[in-house]
Amino acid sequence: QVQLVQSGGGLVQAGGSLRLSCAASGTIFSISRMGWFRQAPGKQRALVARITSGGETVYVDSVKGRFTISGDNAKNTVQLQMNSLKPEDTAVYYCYAYLSTGRYYADYWGQGTQVTVSS
Repeated sequence: QVQLVQSGGGLVQAGGSLRLSCAASGTIFSISRMGWFRQAPGKQRALVARITSGGETVYVDSVKGRFTISGDNAKNTVQLQMNSLKPEDTAVYYCYAYLSTGRYYADYWGQGTQVTVSS
């Protein structure tokens, strides 16, 4: 059984910063990549950033230069440092991991955490 547990998030004024963390635990054989999605009210869940086990990163254009994703392979953790936050960053943020428990790879999700940016 695999669990992704998130921490961080909350309420911040525009221009402020928040940090999200996520830790994967359980019977994990290998993690290919971890990352963050977000879902705003009335919108579909969308990728924010991801990082591979080799350290390659991808960001959605709207957060480039403001958000930084980092990971620790030894601890199976991923963090998202969010700076210069804007009201449009308001959403529920979900951690995800594409990992193998020994036989095949699949997506696993965290519980979600609210990020609210006030103007």
